[in-house]
Amino acid sequence: MTTMTIHQLDEQHFEVSIQASSPTTHRVTVSTEYAAKLTNGKFNTAELIKRSFEFLLARESNTSILRSFDLSVIARYFPEYESEIQR
Repeated sequence: MTTMTIHQLDEQHFEVSIQASSPTTHRVTVSTEYAAKLTNGKFNTAELIKRSFEFLLARESNTSILRSFDLSVIARYFPEYESEIQR
């Protein structure tokens, strides 16, 4: 079973810990503008980070996720990311 803990470091920086067979920690940056685009005011940035990691974990193992990245990078690897998150 995989569990996820999200710590908001400040408005734009988060640390995500994933407890799995091989635990990992990820530092994520998200600009206020990008967060607003994806959430459309329907949920907060911490929820956006959670949904984004659920999206990633459905497609790859936690050990394959970059250890430090800007949230907008996900769309480069998974073109369907933004439309799925906005649903």
